[in-house]
Amino acid sequence: LQQAFALLCNALAPLVQQNRNWNRVTLHHLAYHSLRQQFPAIGSQMVCNAIYAVSRTSRVVFQHPKSPFHVSRMVGKPLPLIHFADTNPVYFDRHTLSLKAGMLSLYTLDGRMRMKLPLKLADESLFHERKLREVVLSRRKDDKFELLFSFMPPDEDDTDERALPSAQQIGQLPDYVKVKVES
Repeated sequence: LQQAFALLCNALAPLVQQNRNWNRVTLHHLAYHSLRQQFPAIGSQMVCNAIYAVSRTSRVVFQHPKSPFHVSRMVGKPLPLIHFADTNPVYFDRHTLSLKAGMLSLYTLDGRMRMKLPLKLADESLFHERKLREVVLSRRKDDKFELLFSFMPPDEDDTDERALPSAQQIGQLPDYVKVKVES
């Protein structure tokens, strides 16, 4: 799934570069149907999640004030191409992951995987009291996978910078993202 997700992201990245647009809704309109045709084995919602991942990463690369690739520094130049490594995390949402009565259901390329996820009462209450911002499946350095759940603070809506991990808030790119500048 992680490699397939990276393939989706890398198929979408040239569209961002060519159109100089990384707005999630616009990318969805430009690319969703062609990505579904190009990757029929990957579920429709996972295509939407890849569009989200590319949009989110592109915001850091092209809009963060500290980025050397900020769009204002690229006037008259082609945008660099963003490349996602096979170690790219996979983003899930309420359509591709669910939690009910201590059971986690997770989208995979081979169908849904179900497993017990015992939670403390306080942790489970977050799922009912707060909006889930995102769920990220990533591989740790010890080659084990982990799911990271991120919730919106109470009474806050999902806006640009606050939806990014702290390293990306200060303009740092994760190891799984490379920016290729054409000369």
